[in-house]
Amino acid sequence: MSRLTVVRRAGSGVVATALVLSVIGAGGAAQAAPADHAANWLSHQLTNGLIHNDQFDFDDYGLSIDTAFALTAVGGHRTDVRQIRNALAPHVDSYTTGVDFGSSAVFAGAVAKLLVLTEVTNADPRSFGGVNLVKRLNGLVVTSGPARGRIHDVADPANGITDNANTIGQILAVRGLTAAKSSQAGKARRFLLEQQCRQGYFRLNFSKPRSSHQSCGPKSPADPDTTSYAVVQLWKTSKGNARLRGALKHAVAWLQTQQRRSGAFSGGTSTATPNTNSTGLAGWALGLTRHCSAAKAAAAWVATYQVGPQPSGSKLAGQRGAIAYDRAALRAGLKDGITTQSQDQWRRATSQAAPALLFRHGC
Repeated sequence: MSRLTVVRRAGSGVVATALVLSVIGAGGAAQAAPADHAANWLSHQLTNGLIHNDQFDFDDYGLSIDTAFALTAVGGHRTDVRQIRNALAPHVDSYTTGVDFGSSAVFAGAVAKLLVLTEVTNADPRSFGGVNLVKRLNGLVVTSGPARGRIHDVADPANGITDNANTIGQILAVRGLTAAKSSQAGKARRFLLEQQCRQGYFRLNFSKPRSSHQSCGPKSPADPDTTSYAVVQLWKTSKGNARLRGALKHAVAWLQTQQRRSGAFSGGTSTATPNTNSTGLAGWALGLTRHCSAAKAAAAWVATYQVGPQPSGSKLAGQRGAIAYDRAALRAGLKDGITTQSQDQWRRATSQAAPALLFRHGC
């Protein structure tokens, strides 16, 4: 499963089946239909504005934000997105710090993600739920040494919490701090670009310790998910910044070399097989950058894992629009439906893959 929807906190092939394939006609409305169905399914996953994990009985704030990002990209769900934003406002510290389990930890990736949400939804990032998110994130940017510009978690060793900030959080920090016109934005952007390897991909993990060399090295593993996410989150932000725009173009060129003949993508060392999370993110990035044929191929592959209209006796009745993670997940869904144990994977896959379906018939 993709790492992109997870902010680390302590404690916490073509399928040939008429039941699953979405039948799409021609025309603009038809082009949007798969993405719209996915977005509608996601909106019905909300409980009081949040994604609630029924298996472990907690509100998943990070996945709620990913859902908001997907709904915003697809369009037509402003009320749902506003509901997510408003539901998160009372829980800023619960999401971005360790307060709920008696810890002094602060999680930079969560702060950055929430900052971007406030900006996307036109909330005040300097007073959201009583918290100045810009100030909080500014305080988590290293100001000197080899790691200058790197975001970092406030660790709490006594409670076993270390600094797990990574490039995904850094990407969000660059977007959030740039939009906020923060004095730390330039430093964060320069550090992010150091995480891009010469081939064009971005690595996921920073070098440790922070006093060591921080640039991408010859043994840094390729990470398609992180690379796609950089493009998705920063393409619009890069307008007018030649260095960042050039880096993202280089990233897209590398992504194109990773696409399989089927249109699919894998996600890196921990998700080495094709899946809709990784293919959805890559297709989204390719579509945003007008690589239309490649985006169309990715969308077509994702669409084969989307639940279409179902007969009343189907285990997937009522789940139209949901996107299975892979072939095994789809087979399990056809056999048992979307269960309490499997719903988290379906939600994560759909939130990351839905925007790619906008490019089902090209850009």
